[in-house]
Amino acid sequence: MELKRGDSLSRTAQRMASKGFLKYPRLLVAAGRLTGQTAIKFGEYTLSPGLTRSQLLAMLVRGEVNYHSVSLIEGHTIRQALATLRAEAALEHKLPSVDSRAELSSLSQYLKLEQSNPEGLFFPDTYFFTKGSSDASIVRQAHKRLSKILEEEWQLRAEGLPYKSSYEALIMASIVERETGQPVERATIAGVFVRRLQKGMRLQTDPTVIYGMGDGYKGNIRRRDLKAPTAYNTYTNHGLPPTPIALAGREAIHAALHPEAGEALYFVAKGDGSHYFSATLEEHSKAVKRFQLRRKEGYRSAPK
Repeated sequence: MELKRGDSLSRTAQRMASKGFLKYPRLLVAAGRLTGQTAIKFGEYTLSPGLTRSQLLAMLVRGEVNYHSVSLIEGHTIRQALATLRAEAALEHKLPSVDSRAELSSLSQYLKLEQSNPEGLFFPDTYFFTKGSSDASIVRQAHKRLSKILEEEWQLRAEGLPYKSSYEALIMASIVERETGQPVERATIAGVFVRRLQKGMRLQTDPTVIYGMGDGYKGNIRRRDLKAPTAYNTYTNHGLPPTPIALAGREAIHAALHPEAGEALYFVAKGDGSHYFSATLEEHSKAVKRFQLRRKEGYRSAPK
């Protein structure tokens, strides 16, 4: 049963009686007044058979309401995260609709964020809420959590990293998140990208190209897409893209700030969800022929 904001004990008792949950509503109200327990909390309650009057009253006063949960997923874009929130019927939907990349700025304005593009500024996790909570409250929790975790990791970062700010580290973390679903590879991939930045090489990572394509991406990247002049095309532009490209979890943030040492400058998907890393272009070219040009049956770029 759901109690609305502003419902009094008397009104609630009468509603419970009308729905068959309570036999003597006046006795519940009298008990509340006698014990000074009339300030009940709104929300969704599960009323089990055999609940005594005193137990029911205590439940309403303490606010033992039902909780729902929603999960924001690592590697998803903010538009995918918002779609997840919109699908939750128990949430009150207050956030502005974001049907295109161009409309993301309206979300930033609504939440009063510094960045006009809010991509990546929310921590992927499972959030619990009561029925009637707003989607805005979930997003604000996610942003606050991201800010806290990013600052914690930034303070413990390794030395000599090519980032001017924690925001740049977050951009790198989002790329790492999109490049691999293998936890053991995150620091290795971060090491490749960090060395490329330090050497003045382009990152040349497909997930940034895909993000730059926006709604134009239909499941595959063509040669002309790798040459298309977007701000997120790391095949044509040097350095990091201007914003994160997805939600990054703590492990990806940690990897971006603690990249694995080594000599690898290239990697290619092997088809089983993992990657082959190479230190030279010659070795990389051989790996591409082996794993990409002669793909075996069941090839997949991401782990199961």
